[in-house]
Amino acid sequence: MTPTNGQDVTEENTKTEEPEKMPTMLEQMGGVSGLVYSSLPVVVFVLVNTFAGLYPAIWSALGSAVLIGVVLAVRKGSIQPAVSGLFGVGIAAFIAYRTGSAKGFFLFGIWQSLVYAGAFVLSIVVRWPLAGVVWSFLNGRGTAWRKDKPSVRDYDIATLVWALVFGSRFVVQQWLYDTASVGWLAFARLAMGYPLMAIAVAATVWAVRRSDKRLKAIEEAEATEVRETEEQLRARYATAPEPHPTAKPVTES
Repeated sequence: MTPTNGQDVTEENTKTEEPEKMPTMLEQMGGVSGLVYSSLPVVVFVLVNTFAGLYPAIWSALGSAVLIGVVLAVRKGSIQPAVSGLFGVGIAAFIAYRTGSAKGFFLFGIWQSLVYAGAFVLSIVVRWPLAGVVWSFLNGRGTAWRKDKPSVRDYDIATLVWALVFGSRFVVQQWLYDTASVGWLAFARLAMGYPLMAIAVAATVWAVRRSDKRLKAIEEAEATEVRETEEQLRARYATAPEPHPTAKPVTES
């Protein structure tokens, strides 16, 4: 049977109303290549420092960061992760150069974690949890979720997880900076990097799904209420009695 135009329209509407597929956790963290790119300069720094010393390690880490940018450019991918990585590696290398210690390479990241942890905690205090703010900004969802207290609570929980991730990074790595070797610092940085971030991303996805589901239900309830109100008004005017015609005055002939 050949579908009618009405069926075609229905099928097209069904396709357009399908919800967007949420990116996987690995995709949100940059994929496998993102894991490799972020870890490579650190691994190169530690290995070269072990066998050749501090200054060759600094230049090797910077070179690996530049190489990542070149590879991404050749592959016609986004070079933003490489630029961000080069900026971070550059600051870390500069601190290591100024302090004359390989441990200085990790100092910027340690205090950066403390700043991030403080920002996430502060956002919870002022009732603008960063997990919700950042997600809404990146996806153009607006701030409707802030009018729904359960949604704010869910984003508070996700934001708190992010704060704990960065807070734990600072505590552990600062302790290792004071007491342990460069190798342990590198291990802690890698081990507490994407594995802990995966937990925070999972908490954010959980909050997003709960909030989106709740907001969608609220929108549907409001639409149903408006539709019912319109139907009641139409029914009321449809059954209302028509006014009697006014009698015409009798005129003398």
